[in-house]
Amino acid sequence: MQDILTKATIEGVRIYALTTTNLVREACKKHNCSHLASAALGRAMNGALLLAATMKENERISIRFKGDGPIGEVVADAEGNKVRGYVENPDVFLPLKNGKLDVGGAVGAGNIIVTRYLPHVEPFTGYCELDDGEIASDITKYLYISEQTPSSVALGVLVDREGEVTASGGYFIQAMPGCKEEVLAKLEDNVNMTPYVTQLLELGYSGEQIIKLLARGLEYDIKESIPVEFQCRCSRERILQAMAALDKKALEEISQDENTEAHCQFCNTTYSFTKEEIQKLLNDK
Repeated sequence: MQDILTKATIEGVRIYALTTTNLVREACKKHNCSHLASAALGRAMNGALLLAATMKENERISIRFKGDGPIGEVVADAEGNKVRGYVENPDVFLPLKNGKLDVGGAVGAGNIIVTRYLPHVEPFTGYCELDDGEIASDITKYLYISEQTPSSVALGVLVDREGEVTASGGYFIQAMPGCKEEVLAKLEDNVNMTPYVTQLLELGYSGEQIIKLLARGLEYDIKESIPVEFQCRCSRERILQAMAALDKKALEEISQDENTEAHCQFCNTTYSFTKEEIQKLLNDK
């Protein structure tokens, strides 16, 4: 199944659904994630993609789950149809809780921090206390507390015994101004009668099929379906540009080494630069 984000409206409500098995699998392999870390990272990346879908072109969103649990920070960053992310401790392990991966226990108590990056203005950051560390409920709480937008978020990642991500995705429902109360009530009933999103994903439901299920009894309009992917914005050129911005003293210190390495947390890629490359930056300065 392809990784697809589907956008729709239902009588004054925006509803988005996505399937992300391939991109989450790729991200988790890059970071050598444990079963538990894969579930946490995948949920966070799904949430970031769904929130990014509400934003305009060239606007970016970053979500940080900063708890006191053993996984450390869980971070996801999305712009348009591209997403990246990482967990501080990808080797985290906890016993199952009620037969499921204990993402809430791994994240622990703390805060969710959401930063929206808009063109030509200072970034806007909001935060609130984590609800339970399970990611989806934390995003739902944040949207209600910090942005005053009643929403419903469901996120799921399935991981097999070998640690392979076998299904990933989620959905997002948000009332728009002027939405009728009876529509919201009907949607709430539908959500309560809908199986867990992981069950739908395991059955092979597409984003459009999930929306159709959630919208039963209501008129809905599919706006578009677009591919989504894991993609980091780092590159050797960008890192060289960042190094070029260092002061002369810092570059002089770095230039003493035969090789200088820079590591990207988001994609777990390490870049190596020769002494000559650093010396050229120093000469240019």
